[in-house]
Amino acid sequence: MAARRRLLRLLVLDVDGVLTDGRLHYGARGETLKVFHVRDGHGLKQLIERGVAVAVISGRRSPAVQRRCRELGIRHVFQGIDDKLDCLARLTKRLRITLAETAFIGDDTPDAAALRAVGLGFAVADAHLDAQEAAGYITRSGGGQGAVREVCDWLLERELQLGAK
Repeated sequence: MAARRRLLRLLVLDVDGVLTDGRLHYGARGETLKVFHVRDGHGLKQLIERGVAVAVISGRRSPAVQRRCRELGIRHVFQGIDDKLDCLARLTKRLRITLAETAFIGDDTPDAAALRAVGLGFAVADAHLDAQEAAGYITRSGGGQGAVREVCDWLLERELQLGAK
């Protein structure tokens, strides 16, 4: 009997250090400014068009993140989350998606448990060693420098297949 291929149904992203380069810019009035890579957004839109759910789980809160996610059509946005794995588990249960059908992109220690729990974990090139050791794949690009697009392209090239079950 041939091994059954698992298809990606959910991609979950951290924000700071993944969708951004991890630096925080503060304006004169104390507002936090974030810079997002436009190619990451296009890759995410391609996945959404293919029927993949996309979610963001971030430890910080930012109106800029909410706005960028709305622009991209990302409906599942969780900010101010301390336990990302718990949030991820609740989300997959609500969406009736297994962790094995889920990919996660992270960059730091708070992402490590989620990176280990999913079907395929990705760490960005400049991720902390904790995230790199937990991930199955490390991107060539750094956070905020096209790493998310790299993952999206990688998944699309493999027709969203995560490997043998």
